[in-house]
Amino acid sequence: MSSVKPAIDKLLKSYNKETPQNLKLIDAYLAFILVSGILQFVYVILVGTYPYNAFLAGFISTVGQFVLAAGLRIQTNPNNSGQFKTISPERY
Repeated sequence: MSSVKPAIDKLLKSYNKETPQNLKLIDAYLAFILVSGILQFVYVILVGTYPYNAFLAGFISTVGQFVLAAGLRIQTNPNNSGQFKTISPERY
């Protein structure tokens, strides 16, 4: 446990120092979508699956939004600019 704290501290310092603001915004959106999906899943486990179609629609839409936003984050990361040469500069 003692070796985990310095590693987390170094990760957070590096993330705050080196990650551009637009990627931090996308990361915050990804965290929100992740928490939203987890809460929907926990709600269905605790309350039940009566409106099962409503649960499926909400949960699948959160998964889809997460996948699309993760793809956007990968494409707009400056470190990956060599792999995505056809992306317009406005997205950076």
